[in-house]
Amino acid sequence: MSTKLKVLIVATMDTKSKETLFLKKCLEAQDVSAIVIDAGIRGESPVQVEITRQQVAAATGKSLGEIQHLKPEGIALNAMVAGATKLVHDLLERKIISGIIGLGGSMGTTLGTGIMRTLPVGFPKVMISTMASRDTRLFVGTKDIMMLHSVCDLAGLNIVTRAVLRNGALALAGMVKGLSGDEFMPAPQQHQLIAISTLGTTEACALRLRQKLEADGKEVVTFHTVGSGGQAMDELIDQGHVEFVLDISLHELVDNMFGGDYDAGHARGRASIRKGISTIFVPGNVDFLVTGPVETAKKQFPGRAYHIHNSAITAVRTSRQELMELARTLAGFCKDAKGPVAFLIPLGGFSAFDSPGETLEDKGARKVFRDALRESLPAGIPIVESEHHINDPEFADKILDIMEGVYNALPSDK
Repeated sequence: MSTKLKVLIVATMDTKSKETLFLKKCLEAQDVSAIVIDAGIRGESPVQVEITRQQVAAATGKSLGEIQHLKPEGIALNAMVAGATKLVHDLLERKIISGIIGLGGSMGTTLGTGIMRTLPVGFPKVMISTMASRDTRLFVGTKDIMMLHSVCDLAGLNIVTRAVLRNGALALAGMVKGLSGDEFMPAPQQHQLIAISTLGTTEACALRLRQKLEADGKEVVTFHTVGSGGQAMDELIDQGHVEFVLDISLHELVDNMFGGDYDAGHARGRASIRKGISTIFVPGNVDFLVTGPVETAKKQFPGRAYHIHNSAITAVRTSRQELMELARTLAGFCKDAKGPVAFLIPLGGFSAFDSPGETLEDKGARKVFRDALRESLPAGIPIVESEHHINDPEFADKILDIMEGVYNALPSDK
């Protein structure tokens, strides 16, 4: 038994004991043993578990009774998330667990994913949840959490809950059995990456960059800039895994500043500046804000040009004033640059939607952005102009030329 793979089940045993024990039984049927951590607050567990709610509370420096009196209930839950996270990291550091699974409704999902978001990418994570058919970004964040919709409420065992819980157990068992070793991601010093940001509207550029860099022996990670993508890229930079950033899709900044849906927060793009990582910025996709169906877009941003991407997503043309403000914002945080930074501007178009004859084409807006950037950018940070469109092969090649120049200018021990 001691050589069995072990995983952790995050549960609230006062409300989910039958479901948790069934999940544990399904895992054991796959020769995977399970440790149950009970982070419930209100009742008592009807069975003994490996890690009790009293132990979880103690890890916060408070008693369970003290946490139970915290109001509203969300504050009490946050305390239990913090305590459970501390205990889970201890198990991980001691190499006792190889995966984690949680189950629950809104509170159980907040608990389980709150712990999971602190665990490394590559460490198996499964969340069985009534919330998994909704927008799960707040639960998943920037981590590789598998969300499994429970279909019905996780209240008792029936033909539906048994099937879903069994599938969740099988998914986690397959993940942990497939792992070789315990290094989910190599240490930063051992594995340096090139990070590229993109959307489908700049995919041709990103693809050419990736293919050429990989042919040169580089490992490339591309991030889909839908809000969480940019945040994930910045996290990877902060963790020390990235040696060069090609930030060719900056529209998450536009969405943050002016109310679009793909908002990655005000700190988007600043990680490489702060860490001194070599960075090339390209104003890819800043020609539009992302919002919902076109009817919503017209109410939220009246009088603009619109590109209906699909029934759920509309691209709304950014104004020239907004592009001026974006340029000044970029210039502002570049004042703190600790490493090489350069800007490359494709005057032939900022995205597939900003192409000749397309719905969001605006040649003048590109020049407005360029001029505002030139006026605001600190001395010593180069701006390179290209008459090509961002998706032209020649533009991607120009990025690589500048990248090579930055590499050649770096100290030899870099």
